[in-house]
Amino acid sequence: MTNDISKSSLGTWSQRLLAATFLSGQVMIHLLRGKIHRRNTLEQLAAVGPDSLFIALLTAIFVGAVFTIQVAREFITFGAGNVVGGVLAVALTRELSPVLTAVIIAGRVGSAFAAEIGTMRVTEQIDALMMLKTDPIDYLVIPRVLACCIMLPILTLLSLVTGMLGGMAIATNVYNLSDTVFLDSARNFLNTWDILSAMVKAFCFGVLIAVIGCNWGLTTTGGAKGVGQSTTSAVVTALLIIFISNFFLSWVMFQGSGSALMQGF
Repeated sequence: MTNDISKSSLGTWSQRLLAATFLSGQVMIHLLRGKIHRRNTLEQLAAVGPDSLFIALLTAIFVGAVFTIQVAREFITFGAGNVVGGVLAVALTRELSPVLTAVIIAGRVGSAFAAEIGTMRVTEQIDALMMLKTDPIDYLVIPRVLACCIMLPILTLLSLVTGMLGGMAIATNVYNLSDTVFLDSARNFLNTWDILSAMVKAFCFGVLIAVIGCNWGLTTTGGAKGVGQSTTSAVVTALLIIFISNFFLSWVMFQGSGSALMQGF
C-alpha cells in the first residue's frame, strides 16, 4: 500500500514538473507577443524585491561573517591573510549569494505564489477569469515571472555587497586585518565574468522559482488540504531544482583550468 502511494506521488510530481516545462514555453510565447499586465507586475515586483530585502540582507551579512570566521584563521596560520577578502568575494559571487538568495526567495515568495494561485484554483476564481476572457498566464503567471527575473539579480547583488561588509567587519575587528588589504584582495580576485555569472544564475533561479510556484498553484486540487500540499511541494521542488541547476550552471561557467586564487598572490 505504501509503495502504491509513493508511486502515485512520484507520478503526480513528474506530471507537474512536465506541466511546468510547458508553462515555461507558454510564458515565453506570451512575452514575445508583448502581453504584460503592468499593474500586477508592479505589485509582484514590490512583493519579491522590497518585501524580501531585509531577510536577504540579514542572511547575507551573517553568511559573510561566518565564512570569514571559518577561513581567516586558517589562512592567517599559513601566512595568507592578505587573500581572505578575495576568497570571500569569489565564494559569495560565484555560489553563496545567488544560491542563498534564491533559497530565501523560494521559501518566501515561491510558496506564496503556490498558495495564492492554488487558492484561486480551488475556489474557482481562475475559472471566473477565463469566463471573463482573461488569460491566467497573462494575468497571474507572467507578472510573477518578470518580478522574480528582475528582482532576484538585484537582491543577489545587494546580498553580495552586504556579505562582503559582514566578512570585512569580522576580518578587521576579530583578526586585525586591514580593511584596505581586504578590499584590495577582493578587487584583485574578482573579474567582470564573476559578477555576470552571479547575475545569470540569479536570473535562471528567478525563472525556476516563479514557474514552479505558479505551476504548482495552477495544478492544485483537493481544497484547503490540496493548497497546503501544493505549497510544500512547490518549495521542495524549487529548492531541488535550484541546487541541480546550480551544478550545471557552475559546470558550464567555471569548468576548465585556471584559478582566481593564484591571481591574488
